This record gives sequence, C-alpha cells and structure tokens, in this order.
Amino acid sequence: MESRTLTTFRELGVLPEICDALERAGITTPFAIQEMTLSVALLGTDLIGQARTGTGKTLAFGIPVIQRSIAPKDPDYAEIPAGKPQALIVAPTRELALQVSSDLSLAASDRGMRVLTVYGGVGYEPQLEALEAGVDIVVGTPGRLIDLANRKALDLSHVHALVLDEADEMLDLGFLPDVERILSMTPETRQTMLFSATMPAAIVALARTHMRHPMNIRAESSYENATVPATAQFIYQAHDLDKPEIIGRILQSEDAEKFIVFTRTKRQAQRVADDLVERGFSASPLHGDMAQVAREKALAKFREDKIRVLVATDVAARGIDVRGVSHVINYTCPEDDKTYVHRIGRTGRAGASGTAITFVDWADVHRWKMINKALDLPFDEPQETYSTSEHLFHDQGIPPGTKGRIVEAKPAERKPRESREASGRSSGGDRPARERRPRNRTRTRSGKSVSADAGATAKAATGAAGSAGEPTGEVTGAAASAEAPARSRNRRRRRRGGSGGSGTSGTSAD
Repeated sequence: MESRTLTTFRELGVLPEICDALERAGITTPFAIQEMTLSVALLGTDLIGQARTGTGKTLAFGIPVIQRSIAPKDPDYAEIPAGKPQALIVAPTRELALQVSSDLSLAASDRGMRVLTVYGGVGYEPQLEALEAGVDIVVGTPGRLIDLANRKALDLSHVHALVLDEADEMLDLGFLPDVERILSMTPETRQTMLFSATMPAAIVALARTHMRHPMNIRAESSYENATVPATAQFIYQAHDLDKPEIIGRILQSEDAEKFIVFTRTKRQAQRVADDLVERGFSASPLHGDMAQVAREKALAKFREDKIRVLVATDVAARGIDVRGVSHVINYTCPEDDKTYVHRIGRTGRAGASGTAITFVDWADVHRWKMINKALDLPFDEPQETYSTSEHLFHDQGIPPGTKGRIVEAKPAERKPRESREASGRSSGGDRPARERRPRNRTRTRSGKSVSADAGATAKAATGAAGSAGEPTGEVTGAAASAEAPARSRNRRRRRRGGSGGSGTSGTSAD
C-alpha cells in the first residue's frame, strides 16, 4: 500500500469495517475536527466539538458512536436487551436528522448496525414497527422522540452515547426543555457529545451542567474564522423588486451549478420559487408549510439534479449537505452572524469552492454592519447593485447581454370572443337588448286588492244613478281614477276628525 503523509482513519484506530465503508465512499483522509476528536471520543470521554460548517462534524461523532456500539454479529450482542437503542443522536430539524442518518448508515454498513430516523410530519406506524423489530442507533428530532417515549415504544435506558448535533440551536432556540427531558431518560453514565459550528460562552456553560468533565475541542483558532475560506463572499445592496432579475442572470454565469436561495419567510420562499419557474428555471420551494413528503421529494430532486434551484427558509440552513452547490444566495439579510455562517456553509463543503451572495435592503444595512463586525469581514459598506450593474457581470462572470429569464413572459390571458359575447358583451362593447318579461303587480289596500275595490265602487255608483232616473252605464276607467283620489282624501280627513264625526255630502255611497 502506498505510504501517506496525511493521517488516515486507520492510523487513528478506527475499525477496519468502518474504514472500508468510508473508502468505498471516497472518504480516506479525515478533516481537522475528526482527527482532533476521534482519539478522545473513542475513549468514551465527554466532549464539546466546534468547527466550521461543512468540515465533517457528522463523522467526528458518528464514527465513535458506531465503533463503541455492539454490532449484531459481535459475540457480546446477546448481553444487551434485544433491539434496544444503544446510541441516540438529536438534531433540531428533520432535514438534518435525515442527513446524519444517511452518513451513519454509510459508515455502519459493514458492521450490520440498524439506524432509524424518527421525525414529525409522517405517520407513526413505520417508526413503531422499526422500533419493535429492533434498532441500534436512533437519530431524531426532539418532538417525535418524546412522543415515542411517551408511547413506551422508545426505550432510552440502555443508551451509552448521546449526541446533540447543532448544540447551540438545540439549547438556545426553545429546545432546552425537550433536551432536558430526553437527557433524563438516558443513563447518567452515558457519553455526551455536543457539536456545532458556533458555540457561544453561555451555551457552553449551559451544556457543561449536563456533562461530566467535558473536553472542549475547537478546530479553529478563533470564532472569527467561522466562515470557510474557499467560499467567495459578495454583499450587494439591492432593491427587492430587482432581486429575481439579478438571480436569473447569476444563474447563467460561467461556473453556476446548483443554487440555494435563503429567504426570511415561508411566503417569500414560495413567491421567489414561483417567480424563477415562470422565468424558465427549474426551482422548488422548501419551507415549513409544505408537507414532509413534499419536502423530502424536493430535496431528493435537488440531490439528483432534477431541479437546479432550491428556495428555502432557515429550516434548511442546518442539514442540507448536497454536492455541487456552487452558490448560496441570501435573498434578505440574515438575522445574525450565526445564521449567516450556517447559510453560506451550504456551499464550499468538503474542501470545494463556492460563492455566497447576500442581498441587503436599505433598511437592513445596520443589521449587516453588526454581522460584518462580529465576523470581522471586509464588507462594511454593501455596494449598491442593480441587475444592469457592470460590477455584477464582472464579479459573477455573467456573459454580456444576459437577461434574467430564459423563456418569454406569458401574455395576460384574455377570454375568447365567443365567451365575451356570451357573457353579454359584443366586440363593439355594447350590450345587446335584453328581453323584458312582464311583471304582474297587485296593489292592495287594507288587505284588499285596489282593482277589486275600484270595481265595487263603480258598480255602486252605477246603481245609485239608475235609481235616480239617470241613464245607466259603466263608469270609465278615467272617471274611476279621477274619483279615487278624492275619496281617499275624504276618507283620511274623516278619520282624523274623529270616529263619530259626520261626513260631507256625496260620501254616503261609501
């Protein structure tokens, strides 16, 4: 075998079965965080590991967990309760849990160890069936882990190793009660390991309360070096309405491969993804309002190069480890320096180069200056940039004359002429005459029909005239209508005058 000048996993004491599995995957040389932690973690010592995102923290705790667990083919396997988990890895997001589980399954493939991923958003039945059949390593999110423990389906009393991945997120953003409850379900003699890219002093002090003499291992000399040097960073002060056009032009740059666009809100992620699709680019959103199945399909298509742009919220900032991500774009300024580090860490992974572009709105300039100061970056004043700016084409290698869309914009949809005429409008804009239907109206007074009352009055007048020797005949409609108002007025005056008042002459016929 050819001699190596770099340290290998075999030289660090890793089991041959694990080394063979890693070599088949093309992983032969450990990263700095792996080289520094493996010798300590393999002894069962509690530790706090800190390294830049994308530098192999998963294998830094995954290899010790696999090696110190008893495989089903080992002779000592009969001494432990059948099917009970021996190790537990807790992750803050579903995507990160799936990523960690995939890496552990790869490293443990030759040892025959069973790795189960549990997370919310999917049915309980497959996870319950897997736990009943027996698992060796469980990777999950806090909520589903507690739910399964409450159902008495998950027994953590035999766990010898507990890992909190992205520990600052777990302990800082509302997960602390759940984490403490999970810790109470595990034995006190367990090995506890915390790993993250950022580890503030307050989080370290909080973590020490749950660990026994932990060793703090940092792969960098200072926190200021938390960003990957191989990632080129660009900060542009851009207008919100011009951002989709800028992204569309960057997508056609010379070294453009896969893109991850991070947005602040779920609605914004959906809107940007729809806008890019309308411009002709293969894009998909990834946010919390999507069903878990849809989120997994979007990630699978992104990994398989079926889509080129993934527009995500911070739910995906921790956990996406996809090869070929050449650009990360912050559609809006990140909330703080930790978010910025984790977002741009999705590119430039495993020694590859990458590009990180951040759009800063005019109202967020002060927020960016705080991030810039915390990370000691040389971008205190973001450069005002538009989709037509010359420095944008020069910085990103965009060919001259490139536009932000690759398909023609669809014209506004108009109704066909037949449908417009059917809806009551002709081509000239005039409405055709509508057929009027006769309406039958019946006027009533005191519950009686007015027409019937008028007919009775006419008959009475005819009878009085005949008795007086006047010529008999029918009262015409004009005469009846002329006499009706007079009778109505006399009747109203008579009621106002009192119930016993006498009427005027000529009203006796009423």
